[in-house]
Amino acid sequence: MRSLAVLGLLVTLAGCSSPAPEPAPAPAAAPAPPPVCTVDDIGVAGDPGSKPTITVPDTCTPPAQLLSKDLVVGTGPEVVLGSTVQTHYDLVTWSDKRELDASWFRGETFPLEKVGDAPVIDGWNEGVVGMREGGRRLLVIPPDKAYGAGGRGIAPNETLVFVVDAVQVS
Repeated sequence: MRSLAVLGLLVTLAGCSSPAPEPAPAPAAAPAPPPVCTVDDIGVAGDPGSKPTITVPDTCTPPAQLLSKDLVVGTGPEVVLGSTVQTHYDLVTWSDKRELDASWFRGETFPLEKVGDAPVIDGWNEGVVGMREGGRRLLVIPPDKAYGAGGRGIAPNETLVFVVDAVQVS
């Protein structure tokens, strides 16, 4: 009898207990970071010999290494270390997607003397090697091959996007 009384008490208490709390919802997963851009993500319109239009995308992040792509392969002499190259260029900054400079604004080419050791950013010294006269190349230059943290009139740690025409190679 005593067993039945204990059993009855347990059944009564079990019926009075509150339901188990519902599990907390799982935290939302952090959004995936945007992918790193490739040269194919950057838009360039216009033909060699005319000022290009550069479009930097919002859907990906700037690459950490120097990227280049021949938009038009020239047929003249090739740029090698030590070459002198007369260039036309257009420059857009990655962070604000603004055109910052272009040789076309001045109406004259920009001389790049002693390629590889020219007094320009490393991204140019490395990025124009292999171009041919008459060619057009897209360069995406990370901060460590541009102006770095110092900026020099450009935002610190800015990625630069150039379109370069090799007008004359000697």
